[in-house]
Formats: sequence, structure tokens, C-alpha cells
Amino acid sequence: MITGFDDYCIHQTCEPIAQPASSDRNFYDRYWANGFDTGAGFMFEMALGLYPNRRVMDAHFAVLIDGVQHCFHGSRRAPEDRGELVVGPLSLQILEPLRSFRLVLTANDSGIECDLRFTARTYAEEEPRSVLHDDGRLIMNTTRFTQLGRWQGHIVVRGRRIEVNATRSLGARDKSWGIRPVGEPEGGAPPSKQRAPQVYWIWAPLDFGDFGTQFNTFESADGTATQLGACRLPAGDDIDAHAVGNIEPMPVARHRIEWQPGTRYAKTARIDLTDRRGREIRIELEPLLRFHMAGVGYHHPEWGHGLWKGELVTAYEAMEVAALPALDHRYVHVHQMVRATANGQTGYGTLETFVLGPHQPSGFTTFLDGAKEETV
Repeated sequence: MITGFDDYCIHQTCEPIAQPASSDRNFYDRYWANGFDTGAGFMFEMALGLYPNRRVMDAHFAVLIDGVQHCFHGSRRAPEDRGELVVGPLSLQILEPLRSFRLVLTANDSGIECDLRFTARTYAEEEPRSVLHDDGRLIMNTTRFTQLGRWQGHIVVRGRRIEVNATRSLGARDKSWGIRPVGEPEGGAPPSKQRAPQVYWIWAPLDFGDFGTQFNTFESADGTATQLGACRLPAGDDIDAHAVGNIEPMPVARHRIEWQPGTRYAKTARIDLTDRRGREIRIELEPLLRFHMAGVGYHHPEWGHGLWKGELVTAYEAMEVAALPALDHRYVHVHQMVRATANGQTGYGTLETFVLGPHQPSGFTTFLDGAKEETV
């Protein structure tokens, strides 16, 4: 299956570019990005995923404004050409690799439109590899890079136009690929080692103007980190995103979250980073907005990633954030727009939390019990 990309010197296997080296049906390539007004007026997110072995491409765009999350969902049969990043009225255009891209959602039945441009403010920081086995079988093996950036353009939500001003619209983007559970569940015999699900995932890209920080961790039920990554990196609107850059690893990274009682949403958070010379960055996080990841397909029962919906299907959904059940597994995975303070310097960013099952340091003991008063 030869496509236009095969005309470039980019091959990593003996197969054409359109044919993944892995035959695992859960192989994927995905774009994700978010943006927010630093005055907490709005927040938006997008996701576009390709699942070539499932022959599906899906895309989502959601806007949180005035307490309501307005969501566009779309799915189609995957195109053969990897450069065709289009799902119905939504398209993604790579303007300059690792530097800028354009997201366009033209007029459609959802009443949501946008024309937005993201420009990177940091280098592309490669996070630690995420690897997970289930009863001896590899079910996750992914690579991801993250960048902080700035947005400019506009959004229309059911007749209301929102100007996205570059002077006060920040955010982040990531690109990930590999193998992870997506799509319809697999049949056949279940794993022989049955166990209750347990996930503790925290992720926090933060922009402080002239520098940024990144923190991410998976933890087991007793609080042991099974994956941990943290760094400090230069930031600026004139950054050369293609350069190797002075990304400074933070070998010592700790965090603490105070959870809102009765939920698994962060009330406040703290991240302490220490570099190789013993210098510390102490970061305090204050959540301002809460965005539910179901709005861009994560754990969505109907619009989950990689599900076959048909040749081309789109839909609209509205979520009143305050009315969502806090301990429903569909709505536990959230991104909170935060104001951050690092050694007296103010910044903004995203705090991602996805916590299922017990976690001793948080005081969680069952699959989805809420936080007790003053639990940290």
C-alpha cells in the first residue's frame, strides 16, 4: 500500500509507511492538545487518533465555557494516506513540524466551529516510555512527546464567537504512538490472574513564561512510583523547537494532592522538583477550571477511541460539569486548568488526574470511594 509518504526517507521497517510494523490491532497514532484563557474564561481540548489495524480514524473537539462542556465527536473509516488528517468537518494541518499546526472545524450540525493555530513555546520533550503487561501480555507500549505553546484564532459555540487571543491563551500539545487498549474489547479467554483495576496517573505541564516544567507519574496502590518523569526546560515565543535544547532532568520529584472531599478531583496540589545540583523548584497549584476527558473520547461509552462507528458519523454532546456524578468512572479522568506558583513566579498549565482503585497515600481504599476531609 504505497502512499505519498513513501517518497520520503523516513522508513523504519521494510514495510510501506501506511503499514505498521506491529500487527497488534491496538496500534495507534494520536494528536492531543488543549488551550485555555489565563483568566479562566474558557478551556478547550482536541484529540485525533488513527488506528490503522482497526481501520478507524476519530476526532473530538470540546469547549468548556460558563460551566458547560460542548463536545463535537466524529469517526470515519481510516484513510490510506497518513497525511489525510480529516474527520468530516474537522481537519488538522501540520504547518511546521514540532513548531505549529492549525485546527479547523467548519460549520456542522453540532454548532461548534473553530479556526485555531498552535505555536510551540518549548522543545518537544520525550516522556518516559509507558509499558504495561497484563498476565504476561504486552497491552501498552507507547512513546509520547509534549510541548507547551500559545494559541490564536477563534471558536464558535452555537452562535457565540469566542476570540482566542495569543497574549492570554496558553496550553499544551502531545503526540503519542504505539500500542494501548482502544476500541471494542477483545473476545476469548480472560486473563488467568483476575484482579481489581488500579490506576494512579498524574501529569502536569506548566508554563512560567521564560521556562516550563513537566511532571508525570504512575503509582501503585501503596504509592510506589512505577513511572516517574520530571524536567525543567526553557520556554519562549521565539524558541527553536527543532533544537535539542537545554532540557534539564529533575532526578528527584515529589508531589502531594489535597483532594476535594467526596471526589477524586484535586482541590490543591504541590510538586517539588530537585535538579542534579540540589536546587529546588517548589510549585503550588490552584485549580481554576475542570475539563472532563470523556469530552474528547477518553473512556466514553459511545465515543471511545478506536470504536467502529461507520464510514463517517458525527455527533454533538453537552455536559454540565457541576451536574456530572463525581464518582462515576466515566468522569473521574479530568484536566484541571491551574494557576501555578514556582518559587514566587506565577504560571499556568494543566493538572491531569486519573485515579481508579485504592491508593494508600490518598486515603482511597476501594474502586471509587471519595476523598475524606483533609486527605493529602
